[in-house]
Amino acid sequence: MPTIRVNGTLLYYEDQGAGPGVIFVHGSWTDHATWAAVVGPLASQFRAVTYDRRGHSRSERSSEQGSAEQDAADLIELIERLDLAPVFVVGNSFGGLITLRAAAARPDLLRGLSIHEPPGLALLADEPQMRPMLERVDELISGVRVLLEDGKDAEAAEQFAETVALGPGMWKQLPPDRQATWVDNAPTYLDELRDPDGLSVDLDALSGCAQPAQLTLGDQSPPLFAPVLDRLQSALPHAERHTYAGAGHLPQLSHPSEFAAVVADYAAR
Repeated sequence: MPTIRVNGTLLYYEDQGAGPGVIFVHGSWTDHATWAAVVGPLASQFRAVTYDRRGHSRSERSSEQGSAEQDAADLIELIERLDLAPVFVVGNSFGGLITLRAAAARPDLLRGLSIHEPPGLALLADEPQMRPMLERVDELISGVRVLLEDGKDAEAAEQFAETVALGPGMWKQLPPDRQATWVDNAPTYLDELRDPDGLSVDLDALSGCAQPAQLTLGDQSPPLFAPVLDRLQSALPHAERHTYAGAGHLPQLSHPSEFAAVVADYAAR
């Protein structure tokens, strides 16, 4: 089982293929296996690296409060330790926020990035028309948080999937092993909720990242992600948009062939 110590924490990773480097950063609740269906096609032309973020699945967990900044530092050091730079980074959901933080801090390590639906809700806080939607999302997440604080991890995972991330009825469509992963990683999501800056993005710092950026959206996803991408697109000097028709928050699971093709095409360019 390949592991590497990064910033004092032992991380599990998988390294496949050869060629220009591509590293994948998963979101909350999940782990490296969320990319399983897309890594194979990409590994035919790229060196594809997946890993479990700290506190997730096979990677080490800490008893101390974590932060998105810590996760970004892990990603930066992992890129350096595995000699991947300049690397193309693919981030989904909270993994997208981590990718954006790394891009703002060390753009020299990246040759491009592809981000799917980062939950940068703090970017919308100053927009009055967004307030009702943000209040509703906060209400839903607060309900999940109460369950997590009561130790009801399985109920919290299902509620988050059904009401926040994936939509009604979607929890039962996840394979049993994926459901088990969500439940196992539930305590780390609670840790992320306790990070006061977890959903923020420094747009001024990000504007210094001149690397090409692909910002993607699923047309079946909750409406909160599109305005977040609008703000990011205004800050990134070289950003493009792509919409996955019929997809939601996890296109690497629902539309893996299309996802792999879109990422491969952009990374190759």
